[in-house]
Amino acid sequence: MNRQQLYNLIKSKKSFLCVGLDPDMDKIPDSLKKLENPIWAFNKAIIDATKPYCVAYKPNFAFYEAYGKMGYEALENTIQYIGKEHFIIADAKRGDIGNTSRMYAKAAFELLGADAITVAPYMGRDSILPFLDFNGKWIIVLGLTSNKGSEDFQKIQSEDFKPLYQSVIEKVASWTSPDNTMFVIGATHPNSFLEIRKIIPEHFLLVPGVGEQGGDLEAVIKNGMNTQIGLLINASRNIIYASNGDDFDVRAAQQAQKIQKIMSNYIN
Repeated sequence: MNRQQLYNLIKSKKSFLCVGLDPDMDKIPDSLKKLENPIWAFNKAIIDATKPYCVAYKPNFAFYEAYGKMGYEALENTIQYIGKEHFIIADAKRGDIGNTSRMYAKAAFELLGADAITVAPYMGRDSILPFLDFNGKWIIVLGLTSNKGSEDFQKIQSEDFKPLYQSVIEKVASWTSPDNTMFVIGATHPNSFLEIRKIIPEHFLLVPGVGEQGGDLEAVIKNGMNTQIGLLINASRNIIYASNGDDFDVRAAQQAQKIQKIMSNYIN
């Protein structure tokens, strides 16, 4: 899915919601646990319930890798089931020397069929660019993340008093294009979006941290939106675990619709 197609999808659905698919066997309903693949059954129900209200899904690979063969099967089934009507983000946070990154990209893009993959920029240019050898695919680079530990390194200031995350964003943006690169910017830093937009006014931003982590949705929209919306707001736990009973899918739909309704006010 290219940039224009993503923007068209956002306008048609009046949404820029991304649903994070982070299945946890300790949290899914007991009624699913007796099935052959509870993770896949859970994901399928969540997708069916939320697909009218979102434009993207983000399976976090850790929640599949932890369950071995069953998890990998669920991941493959999930991405295949989502299909081409939604933007699919492989949340794997990869980043290694060139030939290794190329294999990570091959797995996410060719084997699984994701549209984008999250990548860690710490190892530099040659760890990122191999992901862009795959036509029509995106990288989503960790910029200013939503977790509390982001303070440890990302906000360290250089001699010109610029925080490290801003230098990372500037550098990566100079290597790439808004047509194939997004950045992860946490909703827990709403005021930082103003400075980030001065650096990268045209890029899409993947924004975690709304919901359980306390990010302010409307502050992020106000400070981070650009002329093509430019935001994918991710919500995971507050949607997929809105209930741990047999009404989990109904409650997930209600939560997704609630967020989508707020977003619709910002889309002409």
